[in-house]
Amino acid sequence: MRRALFPGSFDPITLGHFDIIKRGITLFDEVIVAIGINADKKYMFSLEERKAFIEKAFEGESKVKVVTYEGLTVDFCQKIGANFILRGLRNPADFEFEKAIAHANRHMSTIETVFLLTSSKTSFIASSIVRDIIRNNGNYKKFVPDSVRIK
Repeated sequence: MRRALFPGSFDPITLGHFDIIKRGITLFDEVIVAIGINADKKYMFSLEERKAFIEKAFEGESKVKVVTYEGLTVDFCQKIGANFILRGLRNPADFEFEKAIAHANRHMSTIETVFLLTSSKTSFIASSIVRDIIRNNGNYKKFVPDSVRIK
């Protein structure tokens, strides 16, 4: 089975993330969306909310699983039998950052990182931008899947 892990904080999931996952399921038998837990990070949405946003966005898609994890991504990949890490690239800065992580991961394991370029229509979207729009009562709905709704 070709299983890929798509790690991130997904605070919240954006249309860019959604696009990478949708395209990932055409390449892999299973895409596991893994929400990393970082106690030092301040999140806008709780872990439960972030997980629910993603699960609802992919409701009925049997090739997508949503989990949470702590620790090194490569260790979690080995634990669940994922042979690939899936990452999206928006711009050259993303590439440089992700390349360094991918090299470190390859030194620690045999897990391959697969990069997908974001689509041109979502390449400018970042969770940090979406959070800023939400904080300032802007219309965030055009940047996230329908499952992300603020109460």
